[in-house]
Amino acid sequence: MSAAPQTRNRLARFAWSVLGFNLLVIVWGAVVRATGSGAGCGSHWPLCNGEVVPLEPATETLIELFHRATSGIALLLVIALTVAVFRAFPKGHVARRAAMASLILIFIEALIGAGLVLFELVGDNDSMARAVYIAAHLTNTLLLVGALTLTARFSAPDRTVTSQRHWGHSLLWISFLGALLAAVSGAIAALGDTLFPPETLGQALAQDVSSTGHLLVRLRTFHPLIAIGAGLVMLVLARRQLESPYRSTRTQRDARLLMFLVLLQMTGGVINVALLAPIWMQVVHLLMADLMWIALVLLAESLTTEPLKARPRPPVETHPKESGRQERSRA
Repeated sequence: MSAAPQTRNRLARFAWSVLGFNLLVIVWGAVVRATGSGAGCGSHWPLCNGEVVPLEPATETLIELFHRATSGIALLLVIALTVAVFRAFPKGHVARRAAMASLILIFIEALIGAGLVLFELVGDNDSMARAVYIAAHLTNTLLLVGALTLTARFSAPDRTVTSQRHWGHSLLWISFLGALLAAVSGAIAALGDTLFPPETLGQALAQDVSSTGHLLVRLRTFHPLIAIGAGLVMLVLARRQLESPYRSTRTQRDARLLMFLVLLQMTGGVINVALLAPIWMQVVHLLMADLMWIALVLLAESLTTEPLKARPRPPVETHPKESGRQERSRA
């Protein structure tokens, strides 16, 4: 038996808070990468330069330490959320499955973060191994954000899922794949901007097409193309839900949110390129990408669980002769 509505309401608020805190940890991770502070604690983990608390830490060390501390708090919060969800919902409830997925994914996130330090894939490392590792890191991060989003949605007192259906939305799957590829290519592009920062927009464009440039720099070209394609697919997906008279109010609300965030993210991408990707804009761009992913997850949840509105029955057409007989019989 599920918890009372008041308890579920408090639990849902806590779940959204945990998601929000994890978003702060994620964007601070971008600050760590953009400032080259990933090596602030050397190649030591969980210790920092061989010490629990460095006595005279440099700025890079403080930035990295703050990221490790907040990551640890995020882990504890997800553990607490999982325990609360398991106490509030019966065995087999979707909120339990989402919370357990969040717990597993945040442990994987911690291991990946430790690997970045131990394998020295931080700082000025410009190897393709780092790019591949970052791609895997970001993929797990998005899965974690999605699992926490579903945990919060399913914990709400007005959310009752009896069955899952409508998984045949090809545009939905293409949207997820496109959003994932856009995010991964964006992370690689951001790494290239950090390691090989251009001084002017013209220099950046020349670096992108140069056959002698570093591969990380040349890969930056693909991100805008992938992002625009993924954004257009998501806009079509959202627009179709808004035009359908059979979609629920919740589904259409999620579609509007996704459409708004896609347009906002595209605008942010243009600004990011024009300003040569300053650190603050990289952070904002990453945050917008995460919010867009959350909106896509919410829309997917609505599409796969919300029942369609009943189709109105068409009026029954009667033949003129039959209509005359009915009138005479009434007389």
